[in-house]
Amino acid sequence: MKIYHTFERSVTRPLAVAIGFFDGVHLGHRELIRRTLLERKPGWRAGAITFSNHPVSYLRPGEEPPLLQSCEERINALAALGIEECFLVPFDREVATTSAERFIDDVLVARLGARAVVTGAGFRFGERRGGDTALLRERLAPLGVRAIAVEAVCDAAGERISSTRIRGLLRAGQCEEADALLGTSFSIRGIVERGAGRGHDLGFPTANLRVESGMLPRDGVYATVARYDGRDYMGLLSIGNNPQFAGERRTVEVWLRDFSYTIYGEQLTLRDLRFVREQKTFADVSALIEQMERDREAVAFPSYG
Repeated sequence: MKIYHTFERSVTRPLAVAIGFFDGVHLGHRELIRRTLLERKPGWRAGAITFSNHPVSYLRPGEEPPLLQSCEERINALAALGIEECFLVPFDREVATTSAERFIDDVLVARLGARAVVTGAGFRFGERRGGDTALLRERLAPLGVRAIAVEAVCDAAGERISSTRIRGLLRAGQCEEADALLGTSFSIRGIVERGAGRGHDLGFPTANLRVESGMLPRDGVYATVARYDGRDYMGLLSIGNNPQFAGERRTVEVWLRDFSYTIYGEQLTLRDLRFVREQKTFADVSALIEQMERDREAVAFPSYG
C-alpha cells in the first residue's frame, strides 16, 4: 500500500476511493471496501481517505472516543482488504474549514483523480458537515464520476453495526459479541514492563503491559490468547486496579500458560478475550490463590501450536 499524508498523489491512474475513519475496520467498513474494489475498472486503483486522528479530537478535544485500533493496525487492515493507496491525513483546521463543494471539486476530482467515490449512506462532510451523499451525486454525476452510498450493514437481529456499538459491547465485557461485529478478534497490544512482582510471589508470574491508549474492555479477568515468537499461548488477563492490594492505578497484566520467557521491553498482543469474572477483594491471599487456581481452569485446554 502507498500511504500519503496529504491530498497529493504521485500516481495518475484513476481512483475508486472509500471515505471514512474506519475505526476497527468492522463488517460495515468491510462492505464499503468491497464495494470500492468492485467499482475499479482495469487500470484503476483502490484507495481510502481516512484520518490520522479522530475528528472529535480536533472539534471537541477531550471528548474523542477510545479507539478500537491503533493507526498502524487500521492501515494494515485496510491494506489486507485490498486498498492500494491510503490518504492518511490529519483532521485539522484546514480539513475542518474546507467546504463540501471545495472538497469534492478540488480534492476528490482535481487532486486525487477519483472516478468512483464510496461512502456510507449517512456520510456527512465539509465545513459544519454541510455535505452529504446527495451533494456528492449532484456534483460528481455531470463529470462522469460515480458516487455510491452504501446502506448500513446490520447483524442477524437487524441492528446496525458501528464502532460505537462495538465499544459499548467491550465496555460490558461482551468480547465475543464484539468480535462477531468486527469480523475478527479485538486485540490489546502493549509493551511488557516491570510490575510489582506480586504475581510471581503468588505462583502466577504475569507480564505487565503498558497500553498507551485505545479501547480496553471492562475491568475483570479474561481468558485470552497471546502470540510470541510464532506460537500461541493461552493465558489469563487481568484488567483493573488490583483491589486485593488497594491498587490506585488501572493495570493490564497477563499470565501465560507454559510460558517461561523474560520479555521486558517487548511487544505482546492479546486476542480472543473471553470474560471469566469480575475483579474482587478476597478475605486473604490464600483465598485469592484458590480463586486463581479456579480461573486457570478457563485456559486448561491444550495450547495452540
